[in-house]
Amino acid sequence: MKIKKIPMRTCVITREKLPKKELIRVVKTKEGQVMVDESGKMNGRGAYLKKDASVFDKAKQSKALERHLEISIPDEIFNQLKSLL
Repeated sequence: MKIKKIPMRTCVITREKLPKKELIRVVKTKEGQVMVDESGKMNGRGAYLKKDASVFDKAKQSKALERHLEISIPDEIFNQLKSLL
């Protein structure tokens, strides 16, 4: 029997490699919008964050997510991330 491969992704804040289901994806679309991708399949440039409130706070303070996506992130995106926990 073949073992199913688990997709691994890296958190942009903690640099941990974790299974894709343990992370939340934030996407910058071609139109320049920033959205939280709950399905993990939206088109656009994505960045993964560990599902942890302290990681979301660190992403907001260090602006690492903004540098990775090359766009300013509105506060409502961070509020939406925290509400997903």
